[in-house]
Amino acid sequence: MLDIKWIRENEGALDAALNKRGAEPMAATLLALDDKRRSVIQKLQDMQSRRNAASKEIGIALGQKNSELAERLKAEVATIKETMPVAEQEERDAVAALDDALSRIPNIPFDDVPVGKDEHDNVVKHVVGEKPRWNHAAKEHYEIGEALGMMDFERATKLSGSRFTVLTGQLARLERALGQFMIDMHTTEHGYTEVSSPLMVKGDAMYGTGQLPKFEEDLFKTTDGRYLIPTAEVTLTNLVSGEILEQEKLPLRFTALTPSFRSEAGSAGRDTRGMLRQHQFWKCELVSITDQESSIAEHERMTECAENMLKRLGLHFRTMTLCTGDMGFGARKTYDIEVWLPGQDTYREISSCSVCGDFQGRRMNARYRAKDDKALKFVHTLNGSGVAVGRCLIAVMENYLNEDGSVTIPDALLPYMGGLSKIERAA
Repeated sequence: MLDIKWIRENEGALDAALNKRGAEPMAATLLALDDKRRSVIQKLQDMQSRRNAASKEIGIALGQKNSELAERLKAEVATIKETMPVAEQEERDAVAALDDALSRIPNIPFDDVPVGKDEHDNVVKHVVGEKPRWNHAAKEHYEIGEALGMMDFERATKLSGSRFTVLTGQLARLERALGQFMIDMHTTEHGYTEVSSPLMVKGDAMYGTGQLPKFEEDLFKTTDGRYLIPTAEVTLTNLVSGEILEQEKLPLRFTALTPSFRSEAGSAGRDTRGMLRQHQFWKCELVSITDQESSIAEHERMTECAENMLKRLGLHFRTMTLCTGDMGFGARKTYDIEVWLPGQDTYREISSCSVCGDFQGRRMNARYRAKDDKALKFVHTLNGSGVAVGRCLIAVMENYLNEDGSVTIPDALLPYMGGLSKIERAA
């Protein structure tokens, strides 16, 4: 959430930033709502001041034996008391209207973020590795998985409907191995603290990281009003909600391997084959809580941690700087890591690492006490995939496909595969 004081002082800057994102100008609307809020607060304060003053004047009038004046003042105080609940409700409504409008405004991009409309305007940051060269034809993951007899979409549809997958045997083990490899690497080599956190959260947590209120249609909601997490970013970031941290204890770095649940409301007709875009998938999430001076450097570090995962697996990828029109709602800058998928003959996103500034910190009211001036400041937050397990499984299957249809296990995963070095169809 943006600071209304900053908006009042930078009206043009807000509208310019929204224009870069392809959004309508909102500064005038927000300032009008703030003016209404200020006006109602002032009205209520004036009423309170007059009630207090009149109450004192009643005592003076009674002391002077001026009963007529005292009665008039009593009537005035009674009228104020009767009308104050209306003014208090007006104040609550004005505050709620401003907060709701602010909660729907996206974050301000950094100046070095490329301006553009969509993914076609993203900029290559760097490329790592080379595309595999084979004598045999590439295949898509669902062709490979079904030929192995270990990837079943029909049974998944029978159980749960579309956009679900059943993995069995060695492919199920490979998926588990990938997740374990990721969480182990981030905790033992990259310094993240592993967290086992709930998969269901209250609305406040979703609000804190920006999923609510704007993106409610993308969420799965339980019958008791809680939400299934679309990413462990929600729980890991909200670990510090409402807290005051000491600057010397920052950064905090958290990681979790969890299922993620997404309704994919806006993706009708996209990636309907296979397991690229699922309602339920495993993901290794990275979250950092920092001070304002460290967040940009932490963004580079987090992205390198995600890249190291793919390097260790021997996968070719490129890292993209997202343009203003393709960034997520809460991000100030985002790097997308896109892995090469031979079966699709294209790159696909496998990790997205974003720095959010104090945008989520304000929403969560999470602050830190600075070492020098002891002032309270909102924490800066970052989040990234380290990486999406299902998409990494797809990448391994397609990049390590052999001519006979088997899939070679990358060396980094061998310790997790119980002596298995290759996935083959059962005889």
